[in-house]
Amino acid sequence: MYDSEEEQVEALKRWWKENSTATIVGLVMGIVIILGWNYWQDHKKAQSAQASATYDQLLKALDENKNDSVDKLAQRMQEQFKGTEYAAFSGLFQAKLKSQQGDFAAAKQILKTIAAEPNKQLSNIAKIRLVRLMLATGEYEQGLQVINEVDAKAAASYSANYDELVGDLYVALDRLDEARTSYQNALRNGQPSPLLQFKIDDLAAQEKLETQK
Repeated sequence: MYDSEEEQVEALKRWWKENSTATIVGLVMGIVIILGWNYWQDHKKAQSAQASATYDQLLKALDENKNDSVDKLAQRMQEQFKGTEYAAFSGLFQAKLKSQQGDFAAAKQILKTIAAEPNKQLSNIAKIRLVRLMLATGEYEQGLQVINEVDAKAAASYSANYDELVGDLYVALDRLDEARTSYQNALRNGQPSPLLQFKIDDLAAQEKLETQK
């Protein structure tokens, strides 16, 4: 407590003399942080808008079968908007295009990049497509290795897809007992499909023929 108004004023002057620099610095830093945050948010919004516009161009090019434009736009997405979902989805289209053109090495590299993304849905989609491509190019053991490294918890909603792929890989490796088990797991974990049931029936037919020889 102060005895007079003059003492209060003097105390205030002393406090300001001792703390003015820290107070001013704190105010300036607060303003800088606010301005920086606002700038970052505006930048993110602008980047998202640009990515969306480029992605729309890519979809239009796809509809018009302009493969060169699709490839260039997808590449631009990877360079300018790397790490965004727009870039990942564009990469999936680009990988499909590369595969159709016979450039399997490029397609696999694109899918491997997307498979490493933190978005679990996109990562699993990319891994499934990568393994299918490995199956088509005879890399059976490599495909099994990719699936073995999948985080089962993060891929729970895709377990049936992976089980069916494992079955396909085992069939290609002529490991029919393991293939049957994998197909049955896929049937149990997912929705029944005519194609999956056909694969199971085809295995039974093959085994029957083997026993008759």
